[in-house]
Amino acid sequence: MGHVYGEVAALHGYANTKPEILNERFSAAWRAKGNFDHSRRAWLELVKQSFSGSLDQAAVQKLFDDIYERFAAPVAWQIFDDVQPTLEVLRGRGLKLAVISNWDQRLRPLLARLGLSEFFEPIIVSVEVGFAKPSPQIFERAVSLLGMPARAIIHVGDSFAEDITGAISAGLHAVLIDRTATRHQASSIRTLTDLCDLSAPEPQP
Repeated sequence: MGHVYGEVAALHGYANTKPEILNERFSAAWRAKGNFDHSRRAWLELVKQSFSGSLDQAAVQKLFDDIYERFAAPVAWQIFDDVQPTLEVLRGRGLKLAVISNWDQRLRPLLARLGLSEFFEPIIVSVEVGFAKPSPQIFERAVSLLGMPARAIIHVGDSFAEDITGAISAGLHAVLIDRTATRHQASSIRTLTDLCDLSAPEPQP
């Protein structure tokens, strides 16, 4: 995040921003974000907080449109090596795949440009449905669009508070992906490849 912000700032003539500091400030702002609605206005406030102490708000306002558009482009993102092979295996097994994302209208075209949208049937985006994880409503929308019972669905996410808690509250099974974990824990995986060895647990009465 900080490197992208810094690159855009440099293009506008602000060459002294430090990516590591921008990362720290972004992380702090993200942790304190509260009810973040993923609107363009909300992103602007987050970017302002990230540049706090480095650039004034007028300067950030000039940068913001370019920063916002940069994250709509594949160049700002890195796909982990295990993603596409895992999706191909799961699709080859006849499984339905979906996306549930707390994000905005940039997601659909971005997934298409990254070559990932073809793997997913429904793509549920928080700004489109009016609910964000961990609200059970966004998971219930996915259940409806997939046309199968919640207990037959495994949701995989990297946030315990948003993904795991939210999915379980809606009746789905949930698996936490933690790529930094030093040891395996129940109901967690370290790579998406581990999904190929998973089967949904028996539903509890």
